Amino acid sequence: MTRRLWLFALAFVATLGLSGCGYNDFQRLDEQVKAAWSEVLNQYQRRADLIPNIVATVKGEANFEQETLTRVIEARSRATSIQATPALINDPAAFEKFQRAQGELSGALSRLMAVAEAYPTLRANQAFQDLRVQLEGTENRITVARNRYIKTVADYNVLTRSFPTNLTAMLFSYAVKPNFTVQNEATISAPPAVSFEKAASK
Repeated sequence: MTRRLWLFALAFVATLGLSGCGYNDFQRLDEQVKAAWSEVLNQYQRRADLIPNIVATVKGEANFEQETLTRVIEARSRATSIQATPALINDPAAFEKFQRAQGELSGALSRLMAVAEAYPTLRANQAFQDLRVQLEGTENRITVARNRYIKTVADYNVLTRSFPTNLTAMLFSYAVKPNFTVQNEATISAPPAVSFEKAASK
């Protein structure tokens, strides 16, 4: 009976110790990171699913820049070829590769939409305009999902680095998680300058 009481007391003290050192916070934030990541992937997949319809619509435009279409198709292929498993958010190299591929796709799509503005028939094409609105809405959702993920990972990483919860992180091997960066994305996503005079002369 006495031994059982001692074991109970030790278990109680251990539970209090883990709670005080952030163990429960790690569980909570880790689940939040996973949920935020799933939403990011959902929105990126939504964008990828729109692209074939956009490309098919643009292909109907005479003399449309083939190179621009090819870049979008190739960028989508690279982005969707990366297996975005839950483990990816714990692998900085794989995460960076995923982010770079999505950034390249953003840039290719940005150029496609900018070039399309130079074609009056595309601007008057209701199906294309509907797809454009859907894409813009998806890009906004991606931004919201990414920002939520960035905030959640930042909270998790602060807990991982702070004392005394960093001791719990070392004990249970909770490593800092990679996060989205803005490096190169502003340049990649910047729409190119489009010459409307050149397009009009086609």
